[in-house]
Amino acid sequence: MPHLDVPGASLYYETDGHISSPALLLIHAGVANLRMWDPQIEALAADHFVIRFDTRGYGQTQSQDVASSNRPFSDRADAIAILDHLGVARATLIGASRGGAISLDLALEHPDRVAGLVTVGSGPSGFPPTPLTEREGELFAAINAAEADDDWHTAARLEVTLWDVGPLRAERDLDPEFVSLAAALNRINAAHAHEKLSRIPLDPPAYSRIGDISVPTLVTVGEFDLSSELAHYEYLTATMPEASGYVFGDSAHLPSVEHPAEFERLLVDWLAENGL
Repeated sequence: MPHLDVPGASLYYETDGHISSPALLLIHAGVANLRMWDPQIEALAADHFVIRFDTRGYGQTQSQDVASSNRPFSDRADAIAILDHLGVARATLIGASRGGAISLDLALEHPDRVAGLVTVGSGPSGFPPTPLTEREGELFAAINAAEADDDWHTAARLEVTLWDVGPLRAERDLDPEFVSLAAALNRINAAHAHEKLSRIPLDPPAYSRIGDISVPTLVTVGEFDLSSELAHYEYLTATMPEASGYVFGDSAHLPSVEHPAEFERLLVDWLAENGL
C-alpha cells in the first residue's frame, strides 16, 4: 500500500487513471476517509489522474510515534507533498467538509498549484461562528460528553447522526445501506483518538480573502446539512468570483456518499464544461 513519509507522519494515498491526464486531488470529510470517494473513482479516472489521501488523524495515515503527533504541521503542506511526490504541478481540488476547507486554504497559499475547486458542505477557515439550533446543540453536547469519557466509538457514531443523518432527519427514514456505510467510513477514525495533532492554521484565514480565489469553483451542499454549512454555502457562492452552486436534495453532509450517481454526473459535467 503506498505511503509517503513526511516529518511526523506516513501519509496513505492512492492514485487512479493515467499520470498524463489532468489531475484531481480529492480530500475527504472529517467524518470519513479516502474510501468515501470510491463510487466516483472509475468515472473520474477515465479522463483524469485521480489522487486521494488520508489526512493526518484519519484512515490509514499514521503518526510515526506519539511524540511526533504533537509536532505542528500543515494539512496544506501534506497535500503539496503528495503532489510533489507524484510530479503534479497543478490539480483541481475536490474537498468534502474539512477537506473543502483545506482546499480553500491551499488555493490561497499556493494559487499556482490549483486549477479549479469543488467544495462539498465546506466553509472557509475563520468563518464567524453561527448559532446552533436546539437539536444541533444537543448532538454536539452528546459528542463532547462521549469524548470526555474517552468513548471514541460512541463519539464516532454520534458524529454520523449529527453530520451524515443530519439534525433535521431521522435515521429510520434513510436508506440503511447509506447509514451503515457512513458509520463504517467514520469508525476507522476512532483508532486515531490518541493522536494529539497540532495543525498550523492559514494566517490570515481564508474568510477575509475568499474573493481572491479566481479559479473555476463549484460549491455544493446538502439541503439538510447543518445550519453552519448552509451559511457557508451562501457566503461562498456570493463571494467567490468564479463560483457556481448546487444544492443536493434529500441529503445532509455527505451527498457524494448518499447520492453517488447524482454527485458523479454533476462533477463530471462541471469538469468538462470548465476544461478541467
